Amino acid sequence: MVLVLALGDLHIPHRAADLPAKFKSMLVPGKIQHVICTGNLCIKEVHDYLKTLCPDLHITRGEYDEETRYPETKTLTIGQFKLGLCHGHQVVPWGDLDSLAMLQRQLDVDILVTGHTHQFTAYKHEAGVVINPGSATGAYSSITYDVNPSFVLMDIDALRVVVYVYELIDGEVKVDKIDFKKTTTQSAN
Repeated sequence: MVLVLALGDLHIPHRAADLPAKFKSMLVPGKIQHVICTGNLCIKEVHDYLKTLCPDLHITRGEYDEETRYPETKTLTIGQFKLGLCHGHQVVPWGDLDSLAMLQRQLDVDILVTGHTHQFTAYKHEAGVVINPGSATGAYSSITYDVNPSFVLMDIDALRVVVYVYELIDGEVKVDKIDFKKTTTQSAN
């Protein structure tokens, strides 16, 4: 079992002061094996905070990130799954499933994690999975001002990924679970 924290679109300090306190109390060092971030951390202090949660940190560049060394896309293998990471402002139209599926095929990944829309989504699509963890701080976007803070925790175990979405709604953390299984022919059911 490998736990992967997926988050993004924090926009600290420009659109949000910090992660919600209820999220910060849940995210403790030593529990998570990988952190993947779709970008728009904005400042180095957010990078440093994420590094305290887990030294295995993977970040792609959002259009508001000060750090220019973050790549546009990144791929990594965790267990039996190949993951792709991209902020998502490069995918037009933004959040479009067919455009995201095209990027997923280009990166040749089982799971594509992307952001930019600030809205949580998860789809089984074609031979894989597309996940947007939303905005971890609930920062507004040019697409919508109605944003609930959210992040994703993926539990990767052999050919199975359980995706837990944590969403702050009316001051309470709500958790939903989505289960994905991969066949040995490199496709998701």
